[in-house]
Amino acid sequence: MAEAIWNQLGEGEWEAVSAGSKPAGYVHPMALELLKSIDLPVDGLVSKSVTEFENQSFDLVVTVCDNAKSDCPLFPGAAKTLHWPFEDPNEAEGSEEEKMKVFKSVAELIRARIGAYLGKLKGDNCV
Repeated sequence: MAEAIWNQLGEGEWEAVSAGSKPAGYVHPMALELLKSIDLPVDGLVSKSVTEFENQSFDLVVTVCDNAKSDCPLFPGAAKTLHWPFEDPNEAEGSEEEKMKVFKSVAELIRARIGAYLGKLKGDNCV
């Protein structure tokens, strides 16, 4: 979800990719459903492992799940690394409706955090 949201909010100035320390091998259907419901493209979204990106340089690396901070490899070429822990919606329990509420809540938190970060960068560039 973070990849799609960042790419939308980044308005072409950023290219976000996402990967997991323990990828499931598929994008959770509820994540896809949620992204579609907020008019974000889902074509091309696939489950990826961080090992696919270990030898690449990045302007920014953001880890988003609690276990990701300790499980992620170091990206020595990253200009900056941030850790923004969010609940893992894949671990939500309950009815389908209750699980979807967790996905929506996490997506809203991700959107707010990315929006604040990008807003701060734009503000910094104006000073």
